Amino acid sequence: MKPTKERYISEAVPALLEGFDLGNPMAVPRLVKVTVNVGLGEAVQNPKLLDAVAEELSAITGQKAVIRRARNSIASFKLREGMPIGVMATLRGGRMYGFLDRLLNIALPRVRDFRGVSPESFDGHGNYTIGLKDQLIFPEIDLVNSGRLTGMNVTLVTTAKDDQQGKVLLENLGVPFGTPERRGVLF
Repeated sequence: MKPTKERYISEAVPALLEGFDLGNPMAVPRLVKVTVNVGLGEAVQNPKLLDAVAEELSAITGQKAVIRRARNSIASFKLREGMPIGVMATLRGGRMYGFLDRLLNIALPRVRDFRGVSPESFDGHGNYTIGLKDQLIFPEIDLVNSGRLTGMNVTLVTTAKDDQQGKVLLENLGVPFGTPERRGVLF
């Protein structure tokens, strides 16, 4: 199987040029960045949990993860503005394509009963978000030393004008969309 960047150049660009009648190759939608985000509500009581999650996310993405802080105070959640609440990493360029290759070719096939990702998770602007229940599907995570299961959101940000262009772009990059009745237990 071709790496994602080569697949974009050789398959996606010609398909999108022809399919959407784009005259200029620079008008073809492209992948801008991949954002991996882990929200950890338990970090309100135990902020040290974020350090272990940040280490795991750094191992998964190949880039140092950043600890995110709360923007607002929410009394019912005992959350104050500025408290550490999550971890994220934004990937661009070579790291983005490398992570996408590992996600599509190694991690997602390791999900039990996987039948494809939901085709309905677009945001209306061509961006797509995949929700993962645990980090153990990535081979970089040691099953023995991993203290807890943490879910994560992986957002694929594109320059597509609408969801239809975004879906065709991601299909050509190798994202395995399933039909609504064949979706796996991933979500």
